[in-house]
Amino acid sequence: MKGLSTDRPFECNICQKKFSRTDTLRDHLRTHTGEKPFECAICRKSFTQSGNLRKHLRTHTGEKPFECAVCRKSFARSEHLQAHLRTHTGDKPFECDVCQKRFAQPGHWQTHLRTHTGEKSFECNVCQKKFSESGHLSRHFRIHTEEKSFECVICRKSFTQSGTLRDHLRTHTGEKPFECAVCRKSFATSGSLRDHVRTHHTDDKPFECAVCRKSFVKSEYLRKHLRTHTGDKSFECTVCKKKFAQHGHWQTHLRTHTGEKSFECNVCQKKFSERGQLSSHFRIHTDEKSFECVICRKSFTQSGTLRVHLRTHTGEKPFECAVCRKSFATSGTLRKHFRTHRGDRPFECTICRKSFTRPGNLRSHLRTHLDDD
Repeated sequence: MKGLSTDRPFECNICQKKFSRTDTLRDHLRTHTGEKPFECAICRKSFTQSGNLRKHLRTHTGEKPFECAVCRKSFARSEHLQAHLRTHTGDKPFECDVCQKRFAQPGHWQTHLRTHTGEKSFECNVCQKKFSESGHLSRHFRIHTEEKSFECVICRKSFTQSGTLRDHLRTHTGEKPFECAVCRKSFATSGSLRDHVRTHHTDDKPFECAVCRKSFVKSEYLRKHLRTHTGDKSFECTVCKKKFAQHGHWQTHLRTHTGEKSFECNVCQKKFSERGQLSSHFRIHTDEKSFECVICRKSFTQSGTLRVHLRTHTGEKPFECAVCRKSFATSGTLRKHFRTHRGDRPFECTICRKSFTRPGNLRSHLRTHLDDD
């Protein structure tokens, strides 16, 4: 550490960070001021540094001047090539001095260090929310600008992040580059692989609720769960004003107004309004049953079906009728039961117009017409 002040004589008067060159300090100051003097002549996007503009221009030209000598893969940026080369060498030169964990990428190392310090030095100048990474701040800022500059060349859908576009493109190509080292199952995103490993191969649930101490596999599951304590419903439908606690439920509901089905099966071309529905459907083609009951070893294609099945062993009936307090093992059974209180009969015979509370009752009734024939 000796000689640091002489090696880095230029100090930021806002955060006291030190730099070895005046131009590096100048670039850094723009992270505080928000100044972006370098503008793309094609899409008018602005940048804090000329180098970032140069890199951005390659997203328009498709230029990838940096090639890997091992596998010939090309990259738009030299740092992406350097990071890629470590996938061949296995080199992890960045070590945490607190817990000795090693990293291949400096960005991953820096992000990890903040888990020890809790530092959040990047602040949004609109809502003052703070972030531990400049990339997180950039992504967050698009919430305020509603900017979606990454467009799918196949379906023209736009996204706020390049990574989200990359993941989306795999819904068209069917590519699943992330493979589980335990069971060899493949996934379209690294996050899906990480979640799979936690769910099926480890008991790791790192996200804990501070209110009830319940733990979750994913941070977004914890965020959703917290709303059960707060009662927050911040997602409102602009058509019918219905409010939702979960962003996914809100998006799904919006499609009931638009009829949009943007997730297509690449085997039979059937379309779905939700990615999860497509994933569940796809198992019809693969015959994959990856969810196994730990009690009787019966396997299922969907986690929800396994969850319902487990209740046949435990006797759990979590769905209670608000009218008569009778309990049921599934929400669907409760829904059917509730029709007996409401007098609801949505299933009508097309021959005699008689109505029924359940589709099974209608099917039985239809046989009486067949017997008459």
